[in-house]
Amino acid sequence: MARVCSIRGSRVRSGGKINRSGLAKKKGGIGRHVTKVVKRKVAPNLQSKRIWVPELNRWVRLTLSAKAIKTINKNGAYVTLKDAGLV
Repeated sequence: MARVCSIRGSRVRSGGKINRSGLAKKKGGIGRHVTKVVKRKVAPNLQSKRIWVPELNRWVRLTLSAKAIKTINKNGAYVTLKDAGLV
């Protein structure tokens, strides 16, 4: 299963974590210095959900991000799925 939201298309992104050492200047140190930059992956909060769509009179199984679930709660299942091109 691909780690992609069915509605929003949210997927795993790459990012960077910056490691710093030292005491900040405003705290009396000589400043913070970058010691290492590491690549990392930022994954969306994906859930596998079964949603009842009354207009279709059936269940639909989707992989959704948490934000997409909130969108479905707000706008309704049928309207959201229609906008995403899944119905």
